[in-house]
Parts: sequence; structure tokens; C-alpha cells
Amino acid sequence: MADAGDRGLHYHGVHVLADDDPRWTRDPVAQARAACDGGAAVVQLRAKHATDREALAFAREIRAITRLAGARFVVNDRFDLALLAEADAVHFGQDDLPKDALPKDARERLAVGRSTHTPEQLRATRDEDVDYIAFGPVFGTTSKVSEYDRRGLASLREAVEIVAPRPLVAIGGIEPGHVADLRAAGAAGFAVISVVAAADDPVAATADLVARFRGELG
Repeated sequence: MADAGDRGLHYHGVHVLADDDPRWTRDPVAQARAACDGGAAVVQLRAKHATDREALAFAREIRAITRLAGARFVVNDRFDLALLAEADAVHFGQDDLPKDALPKDARERLAVGRSTHTPEQLRATRDEDVDYIAFGPVFGTTSKVSEYDRRGLASLREAVEIVAPRPLVAIGGIEPGHVADLRAAGAAGFAVISVVAAADDPVAATADLVARFRGELG
């Protein structure tokens, strides 16, 4: 479960989204296991195609995997599934729950992340009880449908300043060659889907991202 205090600090580093899109050859559990074996700091379950029963089964298996690995586990959109699976956090998009809608007892158990795409949305998070903010798409994305255009590194740097001191996680179209620029822009972490989900060796792909974010690779 989420710790008390500045819970946002726990969401620095590489976030791997374990995605149930049928285009991937591995299911979310296999993706999560590979991400943890590769050293990901955070695994987020993104289950847009599964039934609630299937999503909960995924979540419980991923919770066990992340707990053994010492990684944080986040459930996308659904705080009820996050609670049932004993996840560390729930992550909301712009069309999900508004501020203060999360029940008090759920908020005590879960850290909260929020996706943003514009300066206005970033500034709105100042009045929200959230622990970390995601921003993008920095480089565009092909892993999911987005109504927002590529934001770029200048916008990312501005976003980091707007939400400070809370950590900002970069999202959208991120490839290994982008990681040094994300670090230089001040991102506390970044999230990927296809770089791991579509990789021939997802463990190695994750380990490469982790090493780059630590500055061990160019």
C-alpha cells in the first residue's frame, strides 16, 4: 500500500505500462514480469480490453510480482480495482474522476497520479490532491489514441516548472534515444508501452531504459 508522507518520491524512474492491447504478443502479466526483471521502478496496469474480472486477475498477479521486485504498482483509471488488488496507486486521465472525488479511505491507501497535456491542465493540478503528474505526449504516440499533438522538450521543461515540487513523469512516444533529453529537461521519470511490450527481449529493453535514466548509457 502507499506510504505516508511525500508519496510522489516513490514514482521517480522508469514506468512500464503493462497493456492488454491484443497487438502485443505478451499479456500484461508477462509484460510486468519482464519490466520488473529489467529493473523498472513502477509498473502500471492499463487494461482497456479486459473484463473487470480479467483486469482484477491481472492486477492481483502483477501486485505479487511487483511486491517481490520492490517496484510500485499502479492501476490505470480504476481505484476500485486498485484497492482490491492492494496496489500502491491509481492513475487518472483528464476524463476520469475530478479532484476530491476519491473516497477518503481510498485516498489514505492509494497514491494518485494525473495525466496532463496542456499548461492549463498542469496548473489545475496545483489545486488537486495528487502525488505525481504525467505530461505529454512529448514525442507523439502510436500506442494509444490521443487528441493532443506532440508537445516537445520545451513544453516538458515548462511543465516541470509548473508542477514543482511534485515530480513530473514524461509520456508519449518515448524511445531509448530520448531518455537523456528527458533527464536534462527535469523529468522525474518517464512512461513507456511499446518499447517494452513490442520488444523481442523486454527484460533487456527495460534494463536499457533504466541504465539510460541513471546516466549509465548515452
